[in-house]
Amino acid sequence: MHDTSARLFALLSLLQTPRDWPGSELAERLEVTPRTIRRDIDRLRELGYPVEATKGAAGGYRLVAGAAMPPLLLDDDEAVAIAVGLRTAAQSPVEGADEASVRALAKLEQVLPARLRRRVGVLAAATATMPLGFAPGVDPHHLTAIAGAVVNRERLRFAYRRADATPSRRLVEPYRLVAAAHRWYLLAHDDDRGDWRLFRADRIADPHPTGARFVQREIPGGDPAAFVTGMLNSMAPTYEVVATVRLPADQVAHRLGAAEGEVEPIDAHSCRLRGRADTVEWLAGRLLRLGCDFTVHEPPELRAYLHDLGTRALGAATGAGSSGAG
Repeated sequence: MHDTSARLFALLSLLQTPRDWPGSELAERLEVTPRTIRRDIDRLRELGYPVEATKGAAGGYRLVAGAAMPPLLLDDDEAVAIAVGLRTAAQSPVEGADEASVRALAKLEQVLPARLRRRVGVLAAATATMPLGFAPGVDPHHLTAIAGAVVNRERLRFAYRRADATPSRRLVEPYRLVAAAHRWYLLAHDDDRGDWRLFRADRIADPHPTGARFVQREIPGGDPAAFVTGMLNSMAPTYEVVATVRLPADQVAHRLGAAEGEVEPIDAHSCRLRGRADTVEWLAGRLLRLGCDFTVHEPPELRAYLHDLGTRALGAATGAGSSGAG
């Protein structure tokens, strides 16, 4: 490979793989001498790429973190994956991530070859992202501090606001950050309480890694995802709805995307709906979107919510609602 520019790009592409590269292996890959590799490494350093060299039998060259982010070399699949990921991140509950993702996506799409822009465009046109609703935002600096403690296996101290707004201080062994149900959670072993806990990241304030290392414990059951799912299910209230709906069963099942057994026909014009959810707001919205008459038999919390919602809706329609002046 005699063209210097092409060789430098090829060398940089190899160094972006996270491992130590012996000079002899790089020379063999690029079909040049070790002396040429040393000169090319110096050129990359002059261009701002922080290439570190270590000596010894296990040593070699490695691209490390520097003071500024140099340009990255991406293959076609990597570029498409990042573009799609940025589109998804634009819906992120992390504060500021949506705007930053849009800016980054604009920069990436500006330099994408036409063939890759078409691939990204096809994926965007054929997919849809569910809105995040009213999920509270998470401070990205807090998330970074928590993630650092997880990776370094350092005990983490932070202030925490519980669901009832009671403040507390926690000292934990952080195990994993989990994204679930449009929220970020920290799975950790609470040292003071001697048990595993799941903390909502948007309720965490002032997280500080203590520098004290810990030996990682075994997750009960051995499967972190299953363990977190079980904890979330146990934390969330579950409401079982039973309602009579004045629509044919097949229409209700189609409109709601109901699971098998959730809709039972009563007659040709009505059916019985059974289901469950962790919020009455979601249950109410599900029923109201049908656009027909219905009667709620269970739970009483859903009936009370619909009564309050109907009172406020009637006030808004007649102009009798609160003006909001204070």
